[in-house]
Formats: sequence, structure tokens, C-alpha cells
Amino acid sequence: MSLDTHPLQPQDVPGVTGALMRYRVMAWVVGVLLAVLVLVGMPLKYLAGNDLVVTLTGMPHGWLYMLLLITAYDLGHRVKWPWLRLLIIAAAGTVPFLSFWAEHNATRDVRQRLAAVESPVETTPPA
Repeated sequence: MSLDTHPLQPQDVPGVTGALMRYRVMAWVVGVLLAVLVLVGMPLKYLAGNDLVVTLTGMPHGWLYMLLLITAYDLGHRVKWPWLRLLIIAAAGTVPFLSFWAEHNATRDVRQRLAAVESPVETTPPA
């Protein structure tokens, strides 16, 4: 999606910046919890019969995943992302380490949009 499709306005910058920070925090928290759950909790549960890590990380991951969806929607709504991008971000929160990739790409896209607002390109031809 090109930046020209839905350019941000200067008055949008504070809201988009805040939404980006909220989304990034949630993506990292959910990603770390999922990685711990899958890489530590599941092997401990099924190989050692110890479900403590699954108990401590499974439920918080589920609830925080819902917050991730809300923050992703908020950010996507503010920058006018298409629904497909939001669905990819939602799916990325269910696969270990994929939420980090989705967060990286989303952050890059939003920062490019913010940079376009902060330093607009001159569109008038030289005289």
C-alpha cells in the first residue's frame, strides 16, 4: 500500500504516535509470552509433567492477545490500513516470533507515513 493512498494530516500525528507505541508494546509483550509458552512451557508440560509455566503464561497471553487486536485495530484505523493487513497482524500474534516481524513491518510503514507528514515533498514544478 503506498503512502499516497491515505496520507496522514499534521493533526493526526499525536494520535498515530500514541497508537503506534501502544501497538508496539502489546506486540512485544504478546510475542514474548507466546515464545515462553511454546518454547518453555509446552516442553516442560509434555516432557516433564510440569505445567506451571503454561499456567502462568497461557491465560495472560490469551487476554493480552485481545488487547493486541484492539491496539492493532486502533493503529490501523488511524493510518487507514486495509483489512487484509489487520488480519495478517492478528494472525501473526498466534505464531511464535511472527508478531515481532509484523511489529517491525507495521512500525516501518507508520514511521514512513509520519516522516511524509513531517517533511512534505515539494510538488510544484520549478520555475
